[in-house]
Amino acid sequence: MSKIPVTVITGFLGSGKTTLVRHLLAHAQGKRIALIINEFGELGIDKDILAGCGDETCREEDMVELANGCICCTVADEFIPTMQALLERDERPDHIVIETSGLALPQPLIRAFNWPEIKSEVTIDGVITVADAAALAEGRFANDEAAVDALRSADDMLDHETPLGELFEDQLVAADMIVLNKADLVSEAALDTIETHLRAEMRPGTGIVRAHNAHVDVAALLGLGLATEDNLEGRDSHHELEHNGKPHEHDDFDSFTLTLDGVHNRDQLLKSIEQTIREHDVLRLKGFAALPGSAARLAIQAVGPRVTAYFDRPWGEGETRATSLVVIGESPLDRAAITASLEGAVAAAA
Repeated sequence: MSKIPVTVITGFLGSGKTTLVRHLLAHAQGKRIALIINEFGELGIDKDILAGCGDETCREEDMVELANGCICCTVADEFIPTMQALLERDERPDHIVIETSGLALPQPLIRAFNWPEIKSEVTIDGVITVADAAALAEGRFANDEAAVDALRSADDMLDHETPLGELFEDQLVAADMIVLNKADLVSEAALDTIETHLRAEMRPGTGIVRAHNAHVDVAALLGLGLATEDNLEGRDSHHELEHNGKPHEHDDFDSFTLTLDGVHNRDQLLKSIEQTIREHDVLRLKGFAALPGSAARLAIQAVGPRVTAYFDRPWGEGETRATSLVVIGESPLDRAAITASLEGAVAAAA
Protein backbone atom coordinates (compact mmCIF):
# COMPACT_ATOMS: atom_id res chain seq x y z
CA MET A 1 0.00 0.00 0.00
CA SER A 2 1.46 3.39 -0.99
CA LYS A 3 2.09 5.96 1.71
CA ILE A 4 -0.45 8.74 2.24
CA PRO A 5 1.12 12.14 1.45
CA VAL A 6 0.99 14.83 4.12
CA THR A 7 1.31 18.57 3.58
CA VAL A 8 2.47 20.57 6.62
CA ILE A 9 1.42 24.23 6.57
CA THR A 10 3.26 26.42 9.03
CA GLY A 11 3.93 30.11 9.42
CA PHE A 12 3.77 32.90 11.93
CA LEU A 13 0.62 34.19 13.58
CA GLY A 14 -1.80 35.77 11.13
CA SER A 15 0.23 35.07 8.02
CA GLY A 16 -2.73 33.45 6.24
CA LYS A 17 -2.39 29.71 6.97
CA THR A 18 -6.10 29.13 7.48
CA THR A 19 -6.94 31.12 4.34
CA LEU A 20 -4.50 28.94 2.40
CA VAL A 21 -6.12 25.79 3.77
CA ARG A 22 -9.57 27.07 2.78
CA HIS A 23 -8.30 27.67 -0.74
CA LEU A 24 -6.69 24.25 -0.87
CA LEU A 25 -9.86 22.47 0.25
CA ALA A 26 -11.94 24.37 -2.29
CA HIS A 27 -9.63 23.33 -5.14
CA ALA A 28 -8.59 19.83 -4.12
CA GLN A 29 -9.48 18.34 -7.51
CA GLY A 30 -11.45 15.45 -6.09
CA LYS A 31 -8.92 14.38 -3.46
CA ARG A 32 -10.44 13.45 -0.11
CA ILE A 33 -8.43 15.38 2.46
CA ALA A 34 -8.14 14.86 6.21
CA LEU A 35 -7.25 18.01 8.10
CA ILE A 36 -5.41 18.28 11.42
CA ILE A 37 -5.57 21.73 13.01
CA ASN A 38 -3.42 22.77 15.96
CA GLU A 39 -4.76 25.67 18.01
CA PHE A 40 -2.74 27.79 20.42
CA GLY A 41 -5.35 28.90 22.92
CA GLU A 42 -8.50 27.56 24.47
CA LEU A 43 -11.02 28.37 21.76
CA GLY A 44 -11.08 26.40 18.52
CA ILE A 45 -11.41 29.17 15.96
CA ASP A 46 -9.75 27.76 12.85
CA LYS A 47 -11.71 24.51 12.73
CA ASP A 48 -14.95 26.45 12.99
CA ILE A 49 -13.94 28.69 10.09
CA LEU A 50 -12.93 25.74 7.92
CA ALA A 51 -15.88 23.47 8.70
CA GLY A 52 -17.88 22.80 5.56
CA CYS A 53 -15.71 24.82 3.20
CA GLY A 54 -14.54 21.67 1.48
CA ASP A 55 -17.91 19.87 1.38
CA GLU A 56 -17.17 16.36 0.09
CA THR A 57 -13.47 17.15 -0.17
CA CYS A 58 -13.03 17.47 3.59
CA ARG A 59 -16.00 16.39 5.66
CA GLU A 60 -16.61 17.47 9.22
CA GLU A 61 -15.53 14.05 10.48
CA ASP A 62 -12.24 14.41 8.59
CA MET A 63 -11.26 17.50 10.59
CA VAL A 64 -9.31 16.88 13.79
CA GLU A 65 -8.40 19.65 16.20
CA LEU A 66 -5.44 19.43 18.59
CA ALA A 67 -6.18 22.14 21.12
CA ASN A 68 -4.30 20.91 24.19
CA GLY A 69 -0.94 22.41 23.41
CA CYS A 70 1.48 23.27 20.65
CA ILE A 71 1.79 20.35 18.24
CA CYS A 72 5.59 20.26 18.48
CA CYS A 73 5.28 19.73 22.24
CA THR A 74 2.57 17.06 22.06
CA VAL A 75 3.95 14.77 19.34
CA ALA A 76 3.88 11.65 21.49
CA ASP A 77 0.71 12.39 23.45
CA GLU A 78 -1.55 13.76 20.72
CA PHE A 79 -0.11 13.84 17.22
CA ILE A 80 0.99 10.21 16.86
CA PRO A 81 -2.29 8.77 18.27
CA THR A 82 -4.27 11.14 16.00
CA MET A 83 -2.37 9.94 12.93
CA GLN A 84 -2.84 6.32 13.94
CA ALA A 85 -6.60 6.88 14.31
CA LEU A 86 -6.80 8.41 10.82
CA LEU A 87 -4.85 5.51 9.33
CA GLU A 88 -7.11 2.93 10.97
CA ARG A 89 -10.26 4.28 9.31
CA ASP A 90 -12.02 2.17 6.69
CA GLU A 91 -12.06 5.20 4.39
CA ARG A 92 -8.47 6.35 4.38
CA PRO A 93 -7.88 9.91 3.14
CA ASP A 94 -6.11 10.57 -0.14
CA HIS A 95 -4.08 13.35 1.45
CA ILE A 96 -3.57 14.78 4.94
CA VAL A 97 -3.06 18.49 5.61
CA ILE A 98 -1.67 19.68 8.95
CA GLU A 99 -2.07 23.34 9.90
CA THR A 100 0.29 24.06 12.77
CA SER A 101 -0.12 26.72 15.40
CA GLY A 102 1.53 30.01 14.49
CA LEU A 103 3.84 29.44 17.46
CA ALA A 104 4.92 25.91 16.55
CA LEU A 105 8.42 24.82 15.67
CA PRO A 106 8.04 22.69 12.51
CA GLN A 107 11.16 20.61 13.16
CA PRO A 108 9.83 18.25 15.90
CA LEU A 109 6.74 17.58 13.78
CA ILE A 110 8.83 16.76 10.70
CA ARG A 111 10.99 14.37 12.73
CA ALA A 112 7.88 12.65 14.11
CA PHE A 113 7.21 11.18 10.66
CA ASN A 114 10.17 8.87 11.29
CA TRP A 115 8.44 7.33 14.31
CA PRO A 116 7.89 3.63 13.59
CA GLU A 117 4.18 3.88 14.47
CA ILE A 118 3.47 5.87 11.29
CA LYS A 119 6.58 5.92 9.06
CA SER A 120 5.50 2.97 6.93
CA GLU A 121 2.13 4.55 6.10
CA VAL A 122 2.62 8.30 5.67
CA THR A 123 5.20 10.64 4.18
CA ILE A 124 5.61 14.41 4.12
CA ASP A 125 4.73 15.61 0.63
CA GLY A 126 6.10 19.04 1.51
CA VAL A 127 6.38 21.71 4.20
CA ILE A 128 4.77 25.03 3.23
CA THR A 129 5.66 28.13 5.27
CA VAL A 130 3.35 31.13 4.89
CA ALA A 131 5.01 34.53 5.42
CA ASP A 132 3.26 37.89 5.81
CA ALA A 133 4.72 40.26 3.20
CA ALA A 134 3.03 43.29 4.75
CA ALA A 135 4.51 42.59 8.20
CA LEU A 136 7.94 41.98 6.75
CA ALA A 137 7.74 45.23 4.80
CA GLU A 138 7.10 47.01 8.10
CA GLY A 139 10.38 45.69 9.50
CA ARG A 140 9.21 42.85 11.70
CA PHE A 141 11.63 39.90 11.69
CA ALA A 142 13.98 41.80 9.42
CA ASN A 143 17.33 40.11 8.76
CA ASP A 144 19.10 43.39 7.85
CA GLU A 145 21.02 44.37 10.98
CA ALA A 146 21.34 48.00 9.85
CA ALA A 147 17.57 48.25 9.46
CA VAL A 148 17.08 46.66 12.88
CA ASP A 149 19.50 49.14 14.47
CA ALA A 150 17.71 52.05 12.78
CA LEU A 151 14.36 50.87 14.13
CA ARG A 152 15.82 50.35 17.59
CA SER A 153 17.10 53.93 17.62
CA ALA A 154 13.60 55.14 16.80
CA ASP A 155 11.91 52.95 19.41
CA ASP A 156 13.74 51.81 22.53
CA MET A 157 11.06 49.17 23.14
CA LEU A 158 11.60 47.46 19.78
CA ASP A 159 13.83 44.37 19.84
CA HIS A 160 14.08 41.98 16.93
CA GLU A 161 16.37 39.61 18.82
CA THR A 162 13.39 37.99 20.48
CA PRO A 163 12.04 34.43 20.53
CA LEU A 164 9.60 35.55 17.85
CA GLY A 165 12.40 36.37 15.44
CA GLU A 166 14.04 33.01 16.03
CA LEU A 167 10.74 31.24 15.58
CA PHE A 168 10.19 32.92 12.24
CA GLU A 169 13.65 31.88 11.09
CA ASP A 170 13.00 28.30 12.21
CA GLN A 171 9.82 28.23 10.13
CA LEU A 172 11.74 29.52 7.11
CA VAL A 173 14.56 26.99 7.36
CA ALA A 174 12.09 24.10 7.72
CA ALA A 175 10.22 25.00 4.52
CA ASP A 176 10.23 23.22 1.19
CA MET A 177 8.25 26.16 -0.23
CA ILE A 178 7.48 29.63 1.09
CA VAL A 179 4.22 31.38 0.23
CA LEU A 180 4.83 35.12 0.49
CA ASN A 181 1.26 36.11 1.23
CA LYS A 182 -0.41 39.55 1.14
CA ALA A 183 1.89 40.51 -1.73
CA ASP A 184 -0.80 42.86 -3.01
CA LEU A 185 -0.23 45.08 0.04
CA VAL A 186 3.43 45.66 -0.80
CA SER A 187 5.17 47.36 -3.72
CA GLU A 188 7.13 45.31 -6.24
CA ALA A 189 10.39 46.86 -5.09
CA ALA A 190 9.62 46.05 -1.45
CA LEU A 191 8.77 42.46 -2.38
CA ASP A 192 12.13 42.09 -4.09
CA THR A 193 13.85 43.36 -0.96
CA ILE A 194 11.84 41.02 1.26
CA GLU A 195 12.74 38.02 -0.89
CA THR A 196 16.43 38.93 -0.68
CA HIS A 197 16.23 38.93 3.12
CA LEU A 198 14.24 35.69 3.21
CA ARG A 199 16.72 33.88 0.97
CA ALA A 200 19.48 34.76 3.43
CA GLU A 201 17.67 32.61 6.03
CA MET A 202 16.23 29.85 3.82
CA ARG A 203 17.89 26.61 2.81
CA PRO A 204 19.32 26.82 -0.73
CA GLY A 205 16.84 25.71 -3.36
CA THR A 206 13.69 26.54 -1.40
CA GLY A 207 11.08 28.13 -3.65
CA ILE A 208 9.14 31.33 -3.00
CA VAL A 209 5.65 31.90 -4.41
CA ARG A 210 3.98 35.31 -4.11
CA ALA A 211 0.28 35.23 -3.28
CA HIS A 212 -2.73 37.51 -2.85
CA ASN A 213 -5.16 36.29 -0.19
CA ALA A 214 -3.23 32.98 -0.07
CA HIS A 215 -4.42 32.00 -3.55
CA VAL A 216 -1.83 29.59 -4.94
CA ASP A 217 -2.31 27.00 -7.68
CA VAL A 218 -3.08 23.78 -5.80
CA ALA A 219 -0.82 21.93 -8.23
CA ALA A 220 2.06 23.85 -6.67
CA LEU A 221 1.06 22.76 -3.15
CA LEU A 222 0.06 19.10 -3.48
CA GLY A 223 1.95 16.29 -5.12
CA LEU A 224 5.46 17.58 -4.41
CA GLY A 225 6.58 14.09 -3.37
CA LEU A 226 9.55 15.36 -1.35
CA ALA A 227 9.57 12.83 1.55
CA THR A 228 10.81 15.66 3.76
CA GLU A 229 11.24 13.39 6.79
CA ASP A 230 14.12 11.73 4.93
CA ASN A 231 15.74 15.07 4.10
CA LEU A 232 16.43 16.76 7.45
CA GLU A 233 19.82 18.29 6.71
CA GLY A 234 19.90 22.03 7.31
CA ARG A 235 16.49 22.19 9.01
CA ASP A 236 17.70 22.38 12.63
CA SER A 237 15.91 24.90 14.82
CA HIS A 238 17.70 27.54 16.89
CA HIS A 239 16.89 25.51 19.99
CA GLU A 240 18.34 22.34 18.54
CA LEU A 241 21.51 24.13 17.47
CA GLU A 242 22.00 25.87 20.81
CA HIS A 243 20.79 23.20 23.27
CA ASN A 244 21.76 19.91 21.64
CA GLY A 245 18.19 18.94 20.92
CA LYS A 246 16.83 19.29 24.46
CA PRO A 247 13.03 19.72 24.67
CA HIS A 248 11.92 23.32 24.22
CA GLU A 249 9.24 25.16 26.13
CA HIS A 250 6.68 27.76 25.18
CA ASP A 251 6.99 29.90 28.29
CA ASP A 252 7.80 32.80 25.93
CA PHE A 253 4.15 32.85 24.81
CA ASP A 254 0.85 33.23 26.57
CA SER A 255 -2.80 33.05 25.53
CA PHE A 256 -6.23 33.30 27.09
CA THR A 257 -9.89 33.39 26.08
CA LEU A 258 -12.40 36.03 27.10
CA THR A 259 -16.11 36.51 26.53
CA LEU A 260 -17.56 39.99 26.05
CA ASP A 261 -21.15 40.69 27.02
CA GLY A 262 -23.24 43.50 25.64
CA VAL A 263 -21.52 44.06 22.29
CA HIS A 264 -23.79 46.48 20.37
CA ASN A 265 -21.72 48.02 17.61
CA ARG A 266 -19.42 46.31 15.08
CA ASP A 267 -17.23 49.33 14.34
CA GLN A 268 -16.77 50.18 18.00
CA LEU A 269 -15.81 46.59 18.81
CA LEU A 270 -13.18 46.51 16.07
CA LYS A 271 -11.86 49.92 17.09
CA SER A 272 -11.54 48.79 20.70
CA ILE A 273 -9.69 45.64 19.59
CA GLU A 274 -7.22 47.71 17.55
CA GLN A 275 -6.64 50.11 20.43
CA THR A 276 -6.16 47.29 22.94
CA ILE A 277 -3.63 45.56 20.67
CA ARG A 278 -1.62 48.76 20.32
CA GLU A 279 -1.59 49.45 24.06
CA HIS A 280 -0.97 45.95 25.43
CA ASP A 281 1.53 44.28 23.08
CA VAL A 282 -0.94 41.68 21.77
CA LEU A 283 0.49 39.71 18.86
CA ARG A 284 -2.66 38.04 17.64
CA LEU A 285 -6.38 38.11 18.38
CA LYS A 286 -9.10 36.02 16.78
CA GLY A 287 -12.63 34.91 17.53
CA PHE A 288 -16.31 35.41 16.83
CA ALA A 289 -18.76 38.17 17.76
CA ALA A 290 -22.53 38.16 18.23
CA LEU A 291 -24.12 41.41 17.07
CA PRO A 292 -27.71 42.41 17.85
CA GLY A 293 -30.07 42.01 14.92
CA SER A 294 -27.63 39.84 12.96
CA ALA A 295 -28.42 36.22 12.14
CA ALA A 296 -24.77 35.57 11.26
CA ARG A 297 -21.69 35.50 13.44
CA LEU A 298 -18.85 37.94 12.84
CA ALA A 299 -15.43 36.29 12.42
CA ILE A 300 -12.59 38.50 13.65
CA GLN A 301 -8.90 38.19 12.82
CA ALA A 302 -6.27 40.66 14.07
CA VAL A 303 -2.51 40.68 13.57
CA GLY A 304 -0.72 43.60 15.13
CA PRO A 305 -2.88 46.68 14.55
CA ARG A 306 -4.58 45.22 11.43
CA VAL A 307 -8.10 44.03 12.21
CA THR A 308 -10.33 42.27 9.68
CA ALA A 309 -13.87 41.02 10.15
CA TYR A 310 -16.50 39.27 8.04
CA PHE A 311 -19.75 37.37 8.56
CA ASP A 312 -18.72 33.77 7.91
CA ARG A 313 -21.97 31.85 8.48
CA PRO A 314 -25.38 31.99 10.20
CA TRP A 315 -25.59 31.02 13.85
CA GLY A 316 -26.67 27.40 14.20
CA GLU A 317 -29.93 26.35 15.79
CA GLY A 318 -29.37 26.09 19.54
CA GLU A 319 -25.85 27.54 19.23
CA THR A 320 -24.90 29.96 21.98
CA ARG A 321 -24.59 33.45 20.54
CA ALA A 322 -21.65 35.01 22.32
CA THR A 323 -18.63 37.16 21.59
CA SER A 324 -15.57 35.02 22.37
CA LEU A 325 -12.00 36.05 21.61
CA VAL A 326 -8.58 34.39 21.90
CA VAL A 327 -5.69 36.71 22.79
CA ILE A 328 -2.09 35.61 22.07
CA GLY A 329 1.13 37.42 22.95
CA GLU A 330 4.52 37.20 24.56
CA SER A 331 4.48 36.03 28.17
CA PRO A 332 3.33 37.36 30.51
CA LEU A 333 0.18 38.94 29.10
CA ASP A 334 -1.59 41.35 31.43
CA ARG A 335 -4.90 39.50 31.22
CA ALA A 336 -6.72 41.79 33.63
CA ALA A 337 -5.70 44.97 31.80
CA ILE A 338 -6.50 43.55 28.35
CA THR A 339 -9.89 42.29 29.50
CA ALA A 340 -10.66 45.61 31.20
CA SER A 341 -9.68 47.52 28.05
CA LEU A 342 -12.03 45.54 25.84
CA GLU A 343 -14.88 45.43 28.36
CA GLY A 344 -14.56 49.15 29.01
CA ALA A 345 -14.79 50.01 25.32
CA VAL A 346 -17.85 47.80 24.88
CA ALA A 347 -19.55 49.36 27.91
CA ALA A 348 -18.78 52.88 26.69
CA ALA A 349 -20.38 52.14 23.34
CA ALA A 350 -23.56 50.75 24.88
